[in-house]
Amino acid sequence: MTDQTASIIAYWDAVASVFDDEPDHGLRVDHTRAAWARLLRSCMPTDPVDVLDIGCGTGSMSALLAEAGHRVTGVDLAPRMVEQACAKFSGAGLEGRFLVGDAMMPPTGEQRFGAVLSRHLLWTLPDPEAALREWVSRLSPGGRLVLVEGRWREAGQSGVPYVTGTESLPWNGGITASELAAAVRTLVSGLRVEPLSDSPDLWGGPVTDERYVLVADV
Repeated sequence: MTDQTASIIAYWDAVASVFDDEPDHGLRVDHTRAAWARLLRSCMPTDPVDVLDIGCGTGSMSALLAEAGHRVTGVDLAPRMVEQACAKFSGAGLEGRFLVGDAMMPPTGEQRFGAVLSRHLLWTLPDPEAALREWVSRLSPGGRLVLVEGRWREAGQSGVPYVTGTESLPWNGGITASELAAAVRTLVSGLRVEPLSDSPDLWGGPVTDERYVLVADV
């Protein structure tokens, strides 16, 4: 493990207990939770499938997927995030599997999934294009890749990286929809992009930066 990886784990472990305070993280407000449930229904396969939630955090997206009948495996680098996700599922009486592991190489062995979901994660990765190739390889034939991403308006304004050294990450500050579509297009058979900036219920209020979901089939 590199020093930077250890620092990243320490950062996310430290914020795990308050992570759900953000409206789109904890989904504690009914209309925000309902908005995310609708979005996932529109993006995920209609029939229940095995879903890999990469960078699952405290498991809020995983919980919505499980409630919709999908069989969820969540992966996160931070052990305390995984602990929060396990507690969330236990408290709600939901079934799911959560693993501590690197998003670049999720520790799920040879298992293949009907869908892979990642939300607001690519900007944190040292080689996001390699991660995309790896995630697509985890899909079953006909599987679906769902990426909730954006290009954050505040990127670069403070000049302070969340962990020292991460300001040099390839997609630090996020990535535009057109750039991500170009990176994904050669890996899949087809894709669509849905803008989400004008959907304040998803975020707990209005936003002014670029946010979207990319849905791709293999």
